[in-house]
Amino acid sequence: MSTSSPEAVKKLLENMQTDLRSLSMECKKKFPPVKEAAESGIVKIKTIAARNTDILAALKENSSEVVQPFLMGCGTKEPKITQLCLAAIQRLMTHEVVSEAAAGNIINMLWQLMENGLEELKLLQTVLVLLTTNTVVHDEVLSKAIVLCFRLHFTKDTITNNTAAATVRQVVTVVFERMVAEDERFKGMADEPPPVQGNSNRRSVSTLRPSAKDAYMLFQDLCQLVNADAPYWLVGMTEMTRTFGLELLESVLNDFPGVFLQHQEFSFLLKERVCPLVIKLFSPNIKFRQGSSGGSSASPAPVEKPYFPICMRLLRVVSVLIKHFYSLLVTECEIFLSLLVKFLDGEKPQWLRAVAVESVHRLCVQPHLLRSFCQSYDMKQHSTKVFRDIVNALGSFIQSLFIVPNAGNPASTNTPVGQCGSGSAAQTAAQSGQGLAGVSGVLTTQAAFEYRGTWIPLMTVSVQGSAKATYLEMLDKVEPPSIPEGYAMSVAFSALLDLVRGITSMIEKELAKEEEDAATRDGSEAPASQGNPQEPLAHQVWEEMVNACWCGLLAALSLLLDASTDETATENILKAELTMATLCGRLALVTPRDAFITAICKASLPPHYALTVLSSNAANFSNKTYSIQGQSVQIISPSSESHQQVVAVGQPLTVQPQGTVVLTAKNIQCMRTLLNLAHCHGAVLGTSWQLVLATLQHLVWILGLKPGVGGVLKPGRAVEGPSTVLTTAVMTDLPVISNILSRLFESSQYLDDVSLHHLINALCSLSMEAMEMAYGNNKEPSLFAVAKLLETGLVNMDRIEILWRPLTAHLLEVCQHPNARMREWGAEAVTSLIKAGLSYKHDPPLSQNQRLQLLLLNPLKELSNVLHADIRQKQLECVLQILQSQGDSLGPGWPLVLGVIGAIRNDQGESLIRTAFQCLQLVVTDFLPTMPCTCLQIVVDVAGSFGLQNQELNISLTSIGLLWNISDYFFQRGETITNELEREEVMLEKQALEKGEPLNRPFHPAPPFDCLWLCLYAKLGEMCVDPRPAVRKSAGQTLFSTIAAHGTLLQQPTWHIVVWKVLFHLLDRVRKSSTTADKEKIESGGGNILIHHSRDTAEKQWAETWVLTLAGVARIFNTRRYPLQQLGDFFKAWEVLLDHIQSAALSKNNEVSLAALKSFQEILQIVTPVKDTEKPEALAAMCVPPVLVDALAAAGPGRPLLRSDSLAERLAQRYMNSAQAQPPLPPPPGGAEELDDSALWWSAWNTWYRTGTECTRPPPPGADKPAFIPSQPFLTALVQIFPALYQHVKSGFSMEDLRKLGVILHGAVSVPISSDASPFILPSYTEAVLTSLQEAVLTALDVLQKAICVGPETLQVMYPAIFEQLLLFVEFSCKPPQYGKVETKHVANAKYNQAEWVALNYVPFAERSLEVVVDLYHKTACHKAVINEKVLQNIIKTLRMPLGLKYACPAESTWKLAVSSLLKVLSIGLPVARQHASSGKFDTMWPELAGAFEDFLFTKSMPPDNLSIQEFQKNEAVDVEVVQLISTEILPFANFIPKDFVGQIMAMLNRGSIHSQSSSFTEAEIDIRMREDFSKVCFETLLQFSFSNKVSTPQEGYISRMALSVLLQRAQDVLRRYVEDERLSGRCPLPRQQVTEIIFVLKAVSTLMDSLKKTQPENVDGNTWAQVIALYPTLVECITCSSSEVSSALKEALGPFKDFMQPPVSKVQNGES
Repeated sequence: MSTSSPEAVKKLLENMQTDLRSLSMECKKKFPPVKEAAESGIVKIKTIAARNTDILAALKENSSEVVQPFLMGCGTKEPKITQLCLAAIQRLMTHEVVSEAAAGNIINMLWQLMENGLEELKLLQTVLVLLTTNTVVHDEVLSKAIVLCFRLHFTKDTITNNTAAATVRQVVTVVFERMVAEDERFKGMADEPPPVQGNSNRRSVSTLRPSAKDAYMLFQDLCQLVNADAPYWLVGMTEMTRTFGLELLESVLNDFPGVFLQHQEFSFLLKERVCPLVIKLFSPNIKFRQGSSGGSSASPAPVEKPYFPICMRLLRVVSVLIKHFYSLLVTECEIFLSLLVKFLDGEKPQWLRAVAVESVHRLCVQPHLLRSFCQSYDMKQHSTKVFRDIVNALGSFIQSLFIVPNAGNPASTNTPVGQCGSGSAAQTAAQSGQGLAGVSGVLTTQAAFEYRGTWIPLMTVSVQGSAKATYLEMLDKVEPPSIPEGYAMSVAFSALLDLVRGITSMIEKELAKEEEDAATRDGSEAPASQGNPQEPLAHQVWEEMVNACWCGLLAALSLLLDASTDETATENILKAELTMATLCGRLALVTPRDAFITAICKASLPPHYALTVLSSNAANFSNKTYSIQGQSVQIISPSSESHQQVVAVGQPLTVQPQGTVVLTAKNIQCMRTLLNLAHCHGAVLGTSWQLVLATLQHLVWILGLKPGVGGVLKPGRAVEGPSTVLTTAVMTDLPVISNILSRLFESSQYLDDVSLHHLINALCSLSMEAMEMAYGNNKEPSLFAVAKLLETGLVNMDRIEILWRPLTAHLLEVCQHPNARMREWGAEAVTSLIKAGLSYKHDPPLSQNQRLQLLLLNPLKELSNVLHADIRQKQLECVLQILQSQGDSLGPGWPLVLGVIGAIRNDQGESLIRTAFQCLQLVVTDFLPTMPCTCLQIVVDVAGSFGLQNQELNISLTSIGLLWNISDYFFQRGETITNELEREEVMLEKQALEKGEPLNRPFHPAPPFDCLWLCLYAKLGEMCVDPRPAVRKSAGQTLFSTIAAHGTLLQQPTWHIVVWKVLFHLLDRVRKSSTTADKEKIESGGGNILIHHSRDTAEKQWAETWVLTLAGVARIFNTRRYPLQQLGDFFKAWEVLLDHIQSAALSKNNEVSLAALKSFQEILQIVTPVKDTEKPEALAAMCVPPVLVDALAAAGPGRPLLRSDSLAERLAQRYMNSAQAQPPLPPPPGGAEELDDSALWWSAWNTWYRTGTECTRPPPPGADKPAFIPSQPFLTALVQIFPALYQHVKSGFSMEDLRKLGVILHGAVSVPISSDASPFILPSYTEAVLTSLQEAVLTALDVLQKAICVGPETLQVMYPAIFEQLLLFVEFSCKPPQYGKVETKHVANAKYNQAEWVALNYVPFAERSLEVVVDLYHKTACHKAVINEKVLQNIIKTLRMPLGLKYACPAESTWKLAVSSLLKVLSIGLPVARQHASSGKFDTMWPELAGAFEDFLFTKSMPPDNLSIQEFQKNEAVDVEVVQLISTEILPFANFIPKDFVGQIMAMLNRGSIHSQSSSFTEAEIDIRMREDFSKVCFETLLQFSFSNKVSTPQEGYISRMALSVLLQRAQDVLRRYVEDERLSGRCPLPRQQVTEIIFVLKAVSTLMDSLKKTQPENVDGNTWAQVIALYPTLVECITCSSSEVSSALKEALGPFKDFMQPPVSKVQNGES
C-alpha cells in the first residue's frame, strides 16, 4: 500500500496521534513540557487533517512543528521515550513529510544523542531512513549526518561499530546515487560549458549542482582522510582508519565510474588526489624485500613493513582504477601495472604475491583492457612494455614457484606417482587451505604440478573467465593470512589460461567480423576506402599483442605442461598452446606459431627424444632470456622425471639406436592436441606442417602404427627389436588416434592450394628424412610420410593437377629406395594414386582432358626405370587393374601403358614377366579395338619383346600365339586400320615437311598398314633366331602361317621387302647360327625334362629351326609364286633360295639336308598330296574369296587358275604344251614367262646336280674316318626330285646331262648306311625288298626311258647309256660298290656296334635292275643305237658274273634270275644278232656268250651242303633249260654262227655228258646228285647233232664224230681202271668217288646205246660201232664187283647189247642192204 493513498494517510494520522498520546503519557510526570507539546501536536494534526485536502503536503509544510514534540522527547535522554520518538520520526520520514528545516533539527537532535552515546543503533537507523527516503538533507546537514555515522563507527561496541560501517557505506552510496539521479534529471538541458581548470583550489565547486557538490565534497574528504589530512567538509570527524577509507573509495570508484568520467571536477580529483595517494601508500610494499630472517622476526631495517589490510585494499582500488578509468589515467596506470608486476617478485612476502597474482588475474579476464595496454604502452615508442611485462611476470612468477622451495613444503620427489606426494605434504596443503579450493582434509589423488622435485598442488580457484579472488576479499583480516601451498600457482595458472582465452577469442571474433565485412564488401562491391584506414591498425595491435606475450606465455605454458600431473590441467595448457598457435598462424606470425607448435610437439614425444626438426627450431627461441625488470627468465627445458603414468613403450625412430622409449598418458594427450591442431587449423600451419608431421610420424612409429590400404595407419607390430608394448589404456586410444590421423589428412581437401602445398612439401621432406634413415641399415623404415602422402593425394583428387607433380616425383624417389619395405610403400602409394586418379570422375572427364590423363599415367611409366623387381611387380599389377577397370577409356594413354608393359628385361624375375604378360594378354584379347591404330605397332613390339625374354619359356611361346591373334585382328579389321593409319600418315608427313625432316617410320616407303605387317613379320623373324628351340619353332610356324594366311593383304611392292628383308634375312641368320652351333651334348634340362637324342645338342636343335625356316620360305615361294614373279628380281630371289636349299642340303645334318630336299621338291611344285589346297577351305587359305573363282578361271596364263588339279600338274601341262604342240608356232602370249621359267628350272637343275655330286662324292682316301655320309632318306629324296625336275628341263636334256645324272645315281646307290639306322632302312636279309632309294633310282631311269620312248628319234641315242647304267647296278649283285675307302660290313653279320657303316643288300636292287634291263631290251632290241652300241654283248658280259659265281653268288636268287634273264634276252637278241650277222656288229658277242654258258654250266662253286634234293633237282632243271636253249636257238642255226663258237658249244656238251659229277655227295643222294638228267640232255643233244642227217658241212659231222669217239674212249678207261682197283682192294670198298664215276660211265653207255638205236643207221659211223662193241668185254669184266649200285648200273648198261646179238650175215647180204 503506497504511503500517499487515503488509507495510508488515515493510518499515518492515527499512528501519529497514538504516538503523541503515548509520548504525553510517558512524559506526564517527569517531563511536562514534552507532554504539553505532545498534546498540542495532537491538536495540530487534527487541525491539519481537517483543513487540508492534501494532508501530506500540509503535514510537510508544518513538519517542524509536528516533529517538535518528538525532538523534545528525544532530548529527555530517557531510553524508552527516545525510542518511541525515534520510531515516530522514522514513520514521518518514510511518509516523506519532513521538510528541510525539520530535517536539520532532527540531525542536530540525533547529534546530541550520539554525543551522549544513546540509542546508537536507532540513531543509525534514523539517519539512514532520513537520507534514503528523500533528498531534503543537503550540504552541512548532510555532512553532519555522515560525520555522525562515522563517529558511531568508531565506538567501542562491535555491533554499533559494524552497523555504523554498513550505514556509512550506504550513506556514501546514497550521496552518489543522488548525484546520478540529478544528472539524469538535467540530462536534456544544455550543459553549461565546463569551467577552465585553473588552480587546484579544491573549493571551486561552484559549477556543480547541489547533489554533485555534496558528492564532490564527500569524495574529496575521503581522500583527505585516507591521506591522514583534515577533512574540509566532514567537520567534526574525530578519527578515521585508512582501511575503511580505502574500502569506501574503492566502492565509490567501482560503483559510480560514470560520475568520474562525465564530470571534469571528479576526474581532476582522481588524477590529483587518488592516484598520488595510492602510489604513496604503496611505497612500503615497493621498498620491502623479504630478508633472510624471514618476514616474522622484527627486521632491524628502518623500512616500513608492508601491511596486509592496506596493501590488499590498495590493490583492489588499483584494480578498479585500471578497470574503469584506464582511459583517464594512462600514465598513472602504467605506474600501477609496473608496481603490480613488481609485487610478483620472489622476494616479496607470500601473501603479497598471492594478492598481486589475484589482481593480475583480474586484469587477465579483461581482454579489451589488455588490448588497450598494448596500444597505449607497448606500441608507443618510449613507453614501458607493460603488457609484455605482465605476461612475462606471470611466467617468471610461475617459474619462481618451482625454483624457490616453498615455505614449509619441500616436494616429495620419490613418492609413488599415484599417491600424489607424501601424506604429510597433502595434509599440510589441506590444513593450510581449510575450506579452500576443494582440499578439505580429504586425501585425494590431487591435481598438481611437479617439477624437479617441487610438488605444487593445483586448486580450483575460480570459474573459467572470472577472477574470483580469495585474499583480495579478506577485508576482515588484519594479519597476513597463511597462503595454502599451490594457491598462488593455481591463480597464476588460471590467469594465464584466461589471458590466452580472452586475447584469442577477442582477436578471433574481430578477425571473423573483418572477414565477414570483406565478404559483404566484395559482394556489394562498395568502395573499399571507408573501412580501410583503421584496418591495418587493428592488425598491428593484434600482432603487437601476440608478439608481446608469446614468449612469456610459451615459457610458462611449456613449464606447466611439463610439470602437470593432471589430465584436465594438461588439457587446458594444451588448449592454450593450441589456440595461441592457431592465432599466430592466422596472423601470419611464423616464429611464435612454430614456437607453440614445437612446444606441443616436444610434449608429445618422450623426454630428450632426439628429433632434429624440433631441436633446431627450438634453438631459435629457447636460448633467449627474457628480461623482466632486470630479472632474467630462462625458458626452462622440460624435466625428465615427471611422474606420469607410462602407457606405451616403443622403438624410437632415430638413426642412433636408443633402446626403447616410453610414452606417457600425457604424451598421448599432447598427441591428440597436435592432431586436433592439424585437423582443425591445417590452413594456418604453413611451414610448420613439417614440425607437426615429423612429430606425428615419430609418435606413430613408437606406437607401432603401420600403414594399411589407402595409407590409413592401423595398429601393427614392430618388425624388429623389442616389440612395442602398449597398455590397455592406450590400446583403446589407438583406433581413435588412427582415425583422427586419417581424418586429419582427409580434411586436407578443405585447405586452400597454398596450404595444401605446404602440407605436401612437409610430407615430402619428412619422407626424405625417413629415406635417409633407412639407407644402410636394415631397420624397418618409417612409412608415415609415404602413407600420408597417399592419403592426401586420394582426398584431393578434384584438384590433383596442382599437387600431382611434386607428389609423384617424390614417391618415385621412394620407389628407388634400397629398403624393400620403404619402396614397396612408395610403389603402393604411386599406384593407388594413379588408379584413383584414373577412376575419379574429373570435370571435364579424362576423355576430354588428355593432358591430365597423360599426367596421371606418367609416373606409371617412370616406374619402369626402377630396377627393383618388387616395384615393377606393383607397377604391373597396377597396369592390370587399370586395364580391367579403365581399359576402354585409355585413348592417348595407350602408348604409355604399353610402354610400361613392354619395359621388361631379362634380368627381371619370372613373376614380373608373368604379370606383365597377363597385362599384355588382356590388351590383346580385349582392347585392340579400343586403342588408336597407331598403337598397334607398339602392341606388336611389346608382344615381340615378351617372345624374346628368356626367363619364362611358356610366356615366350604364348606371346607368339598372341602375335598370331594380333595378325588375325589386323586381317579382320584391315580396312578400318588402313583408313585410320593413312589419315595419321598424312598428318605425320605434314609435320615432317614443316620440320623439314624425313618421315621416320620403319619400312618407310611401304604403306602404313603394310608397315604394320612388316613390323609383325620382323618381330616374328627375330624370334625365329631366339636361342631357345621351342621359341624358334613356334615363331617360325607362326611367321609362315601368318604370311600364308594374310599375305594377300600386302601391296605388291611390299612383297619385295618381305622376301629380301624378312625371309632371306631370316634364312641367312638361321644358316649362320646353325653352322656355328655347338655340338656339345646338352644334359637333360631342368632335371625332369628329358631331351630326345635327336635334339640333344644345340646343333640338332638349330637344325630343326633351319628345317622349319627353309620349308616355310619355300612354301611361300610355291604358294605366292605368281605375285612374286611380278617382282623385278624374282630370278635373283630364286637363285638365292636355291643357294639356301643347296647349302642346307649339303649341311652335315641329316635332318636339315633332307628337309632342304623337301623344300626343293616343294618349289618344283612336286609334293601335292591332298593337303589344304585340295579341300574347299583351300580357297580361304590362299586368301581368294570363293566368289572370285569363276572370274579367275578366265584369267590369262600369268595368273593362278584355281582348279582342283594341283599346281604342279598344271605347270607340267603348260610345259608339255609348249614343248610339243608349239615348237614351230610363234611363242604364246606367255612366252616371255616361259623362257624366264626355263631359266629358273635350269638353275634348279644345276643346283640339284651340284648337290648330288657334292653329297655322293666318296670321302678322300686320306681321311681316317669318314666326315659325313649322307643318309638314305636324303639320297632317296634327292633322287626323287629328278623325275619332276626332268619334266621341266627335258626339252634341253642332253647326253652330258644324262652322264651327270648317272654319276649321281651311281654315287647315291653306293652310299652305305650307318649301322644305327640300318634296322629301320634295311629289310631283313632274307626278304628281297628294295630300299626306297633304290626304288627312286630305278624310277628316275624309268622316267627317262619313258621320255625317250615317246620323244623324238634324236633321244634314242640315250638308250645305251641307260642300259649301261642299269647293267652297272646289276653288277652290284655280285660285287657291291665301294664307297671310297670306307670299310663296310656285310649286312648279315653286322652287329650294330662293330661297324659304323653297313653295306646295303644290293641283291634285290641288282635283280630289279636286271628285270628292267630285260624289259627294256625287250622293247629296244632292234633300235639302231642298241645294236650299234653292242648292248646285248654288254648284257651278256654283265650276266657272266652271277652266272659264273652261281652258288657263290651272295644270293641264290641272283644266278637264277640271271639265267632266266639271259634266256629271255637271248630269245629276243639272238634273232637280231643272226639278222645282223653280216654287219659284224655282233662278232664280239659270241665268245662272250660261249664263256657265259661255260661259266654257268660248269661252275667252279660247290653247291651248299644243306642244299635239299628237291632244290638240287630244280637247279638241274635250269641247267637242262640252258642246254635246251642251245639245242633250239643256237645249234640249229650253226651256219649263221661263227665256227669257233659252235666248236666251243660242242665241247661243252661233250663235257656235260660225262664230266658232271660233284664230289661231295652222300651215298643216298648219289643217283640224283650225278646231274643225270643234265648229262643225258647234253648227251642227247650231242648225239642229236652228232647223228643229225642234216649235216651241212663235213666239218660239223666231224665235230660230232670226234666227240663220240672221245666219249667212248673215256668210258673204256674208266671201266678198266675200276676193275683193276677192285681187284687190288680185296675186301676194302673203293672210294666213294670212284664208285660214283663208274656208275656214271655205265649210265652214259646205256644212254649212248639208246641214242644209237634211235638214230638212223646211216648217220652212225662204222668206227663208232666198233668202239661201242669193244666196250662189251670190259663191261663183262665188271660183273665181279661187290657194290650193289655198280651192279644195278651194269645191268642197265649190258641190257641194250642184246640188239647186237644176231646171227652174222654174209657180206653179200650186207652189201645189199
